[in-house]
Amino acid sequence: MPEIKIINGFPFINYAKETYDANEMLQKSQSFYEWMDTRRTVRNFSDKAVAKEVVENIIMTASTAPSGAHKQPWTFCVVSDPVIKKQIREAAEQEEYESYNNRMSEEWLHDLAPLQTDWHKPFLEIAPYLIIVFKRSYEFDEANKKHQNYYVTESCGIACGFLLAAIHNAGLAALTHTPSPMNFLTKLLNRPENEKPFLLIPIGYAAEECLVPDIQRKKIGELIVEY
Repeated sequence: MPEIKIINGFPFINYAKETYDANEMLQKSQSFYEWMDTRRTVRNFSDKAVAKEVVENIIMTASTAPSGAHKQPWTFCVVSDPVIKKQIREAAEQEEYESYNNRMSEEWLHDLAPLQTDWHKPFLEIAPYLIIVFKRSYEFDEANKKHQNYYVTESCGIACGFLLAAIHNAGLAALTHTPSPMNFLTKLLNRPENEKPFLLIPIGYAAEECLVPDIQRKKIGELIVEY
């Protein structure tokens, strides 16, 4: 057990972070980048089963993300029930149909053309798991008094980044799906009023034939501005 020090009435422990020499640090940073660069967004999933414990470990990894005032303002709903997945697909496709046919601008549709997406979302039923991330804007204490959370959107965004990296690390595929609006998820999953849907992520194995768009990421000169 690490030694606990009390500072202004609050417990602190020493953070002993492992360090590397310059060459090892360079090698690790390069290999991690190259490995993460193999991650792709997938829309063609296999229905092959994934162990529940794997999904739980992935989510626990996401929960290690930093958050405003350490409020951890997130809930991860894991859906594997075929009936609920079907309901989510039907509701999502209804919203997506409206978006593709009535809400999206011509510019938006033009920008989506290289991805060849449309309102049909069969992956919501095929993928063995759906992870729906809800952001918690506030909490209630035991006396039912409301307490604010801080930097909720930023905190949930960071956690979802950790989540995607953990999914990739487990050898699984994922898709970040944001049917808009997503309020139907609150109703279908019977979530409390302090939670709002943030991101819907199908996860599972990629299908045996899984085609992804041949698109390129920005190069270093387009990403970094040095001062």
